[in-house]
Formats: sequence, structure tokens, C-alpha cells
Amino acid sequence: MQHQPAISHVRPVFTRLPNLMLAIVASLPWALLILLISGLVYATIARAEEAVACDGVSLVARLSATAPEKLARARDEAAATENGQGLLWKVSKPGRDPSWLFGTMHVTDPRVTKLPAAAQSAFDTAETVVIETVDVLDPAKAQAALLSNPELTMFTDGSTLTSRLNEDDAKLVEAELSRRGIPLALVSRMKPWMIAGMMAMPPCEMARKADGADFLDIKIANTAKAEGKQLLGLESIGEQLSAMADLPIEFHIRGLVETIKLADLMPDIMATMTELYLDGDIALIMPVIMASGPDGAEDEIDGYAEFEERIVTMRNRVMADRASPILDKGNAFIAVGALHLPGREGLVALLRDAGYTVSAVR
Repeated sequence: MQHQPAISHVRPVFTRLPNLMLAIVASLPWALLILLISGLVYATIARAEEAVACDGVSLVARLSATAPEKLARARDEAAATENGQGLLWKVSKPGRDPSWLFGTMHVTDPRVTKLPAAAQSAFDTAETVVIETVDVLDPAKAQAALLSNPELTMFTDGSTLTSRLNEDDAKLVEAELSRRGIPLALVSRMKPWMIAGMMAMPPCEMARKADGADFLDIKIANTAKAEGKQLLGLESIGEQLSAMADLPIEFHIRGLVETIKLADLMPDIMATMTELYLDGDIALIMPVIMASGPDGAEDEIDGYAEFEERIVTMRNRVMADRASPILDKGNAFIAVGALHLPGREGLVALLRDAGYTVSAVR
């Protein structure tokens, strides 16, 4: 377990966090971002920050010490969320062998990449393994596929990132890129959400990835291939890219600027997400992050409803539809981001609606 500084050392600037990014950072498609960051940019960031330790502070502990009433409300919200507790779910239907649905976290933290005993057992017995997209296993092939739709990740109309920013925001972005050793010219035509993803990733996580550590989903997929299991994906990289590209450019620009303002605090958010993930408290992740922001941050956020619908809810429906024929064959291990599991529109509820018995494995 990594050392956590005392609660009194939590950086007070947290009370000024932009409301929008408090929600978005918990929902970013990390697997996709990791794949898309070019080797040059990726290595540059990692080299600049490789000495930084994972020193994030749990926001649960902070709230418990400084705002217990907010933590209580967050727990009440999580408790009211359908299927909000648990990482491993048994999926059954009469006449078929049972399958398994497992929630992942797209990080390289060794505490996360070691499957819990029950999940490891389910994986070992499964004949078919499914992840969100198998495109993350072959970056070269995926990068080549992107050339047919460059407008999804790059500005193709002659504009650049800075041409779409006001003067103050342009200076902010350029200064942060410079601090990380990244020339603005290198990323000037990237869509803002891609750069925001780079800025949001904690330095220690970036350094581990640069050293060759695999995040959980890739580790699951590579192990499945090595053991001769059938490996399938529920989405394509094009679909994941389109989901991000469909959102208004103004939303992405605001997200980038606010991510940079939030960058020094991402270790705290990542530490919180990791702690709650390991405890299986998936539905508590968003309420705790939101409760840790300024008063009113728990309320509906301008633009977030559209983000959640396009990036989470719509993808849940697609993944549930595509998982059904795999589940009908039985004996499958399906691993997707844990935030896709809870809620009325989460995968657990959607699979139940499709006629499966889905039960948490404690």
C-alpha cells in the first residue's frame, strides 16, 4: 500500500476545482487515450515526470475528517444506485453455462492488475474472454486505421488548438505543455480531449506505462491469448473515437482548460478511484469526487449529462447487445470498465432486462 500524506497536508486549492472536470476525469476512456498518445509525446511526458511518486491522498479520508456530512450524502447516493457494489458478477440463463462480468480499471497499479481470487478463478475456467476493444492490443494497426478518419482525433480544417482558444487559455495550455517538456507544435492539431487525457494521467501512472507495464485490460487480454482462449471485443476503436468526437468542440476545449487547472490534483482523484475500486464501491466513486469539490458541485453540471449519455450510457447499450450472443454460448469472461456496471442503465441492469440472471459474487 502506498504511503498517504496526513489529511492536514491535502492541498487547499481543491476547493477551487472546476465542477465539470470533477465528473469527467472519472469517466475518461483511458484505454483509448493510452493507445492514441503517440510514442514521442508519451515518452516525453514520462521522462519529464518519471521520478514523481504516486502520492495521491484519498478524498474519502479527507471528507471523513473535514466534511462528514458530505461523505454521508455521498454514501447515501451510492447506496441508492442499483448494482453499485461489487466487481464480479455471475451471468446465468437456463440451459447455458454461466458466464462472468468483471469491472476493470484502466491503470497499471499492481494492486489493480492482480485479479481477485474469485475473478481469477472465473477467468481460468472461461473459454472466451471479452474486453471493450481488442484494438488496444495492436497500436500500429489501430493507428493505421485512424488514417481513414483523421477528423476524429485531429483538426483537419486548417485550424489549430491555439486558434480555438482565447489568449489567456492559450497561454495556460502552452505553459503546461512546456512544463511537461512537450512542444506545442507537436500536439497543436490534436483534438483537445486527447491532450486533456495526457494532462489528466498522474505522472507515476504515465511513468509505469512508459516502462512497459500493462494496464489491467491488456493484461487480461494478453493472458487469454497466451492460454489459447478465444478473445473478442465489444467495440471498435472507431466507435470509441466517434463517441468522443460527437461532443461539441466547446465542451472539449473547456475540458482541456479545466483539466490543466486540475492537473496537480489528479493523483488525489486517482488514489480515491483506486481505493474505492479495490473495495468494490463503484457507485461511490462519482459522489465522493463530486462532494470534494466546491459547494454545489454535486448538482447537475452543464454539459455533463450529454457527456454521460454519449460516453457511458449509449456505449452500455451497445456493449449489452453485443455481449448477449456471447453469453448465450456460455462460459465467457467479460471485462469492461467498472463504471459501466452500476445504475439503471448499467450493464448489470441491461443484461437482466435481456433475460439473464446477474448476481454479485462476494
